[in-house]
Amino acid sequence: MSSEEELIDNLDQGRFELHRDGNLVGWLYYTRLRPNRYALRHTEVEPRHQHQGVAGAMVRRVLDELRSREGTVTAICPFVVDFLSRTATYADLIDARHPGYSDRAAAEAAQRTPGG
Repeated sequence: MSSEEELIDNLDQGRFELHRDGNLVGWLYYTRLRPNRYALRHTEVEPRHQHQGVAGAMVRRVLDELRSREGTVTAICPFVVDFLSRTATYADLIDARHPGYSDRAAAEAAQRTPGG
């Protein structure tokens, strides 16, 4: 079963949205920082689309899009941090001065900390 996927940069909401067959299935909130750095903050998947590879597909699409924009990434979202730690494919996108968290545990701990 194949589906049509589309990634939309919803500037008003500050998130990338993944649509499959015209339905919103997931989104990744970001903050665009200067000069062309994107802090990837939080990934969500619609409950009825969980455990279908949506988050991984969406993160790949977002990273490919940011590469095409010659952007860099600061990884804050635990899922994104974990994704990046398992592949070198996108290592060139990680912002050297502001890489974000190095592992999922650190990212999750920061989210539990007030102000983190």
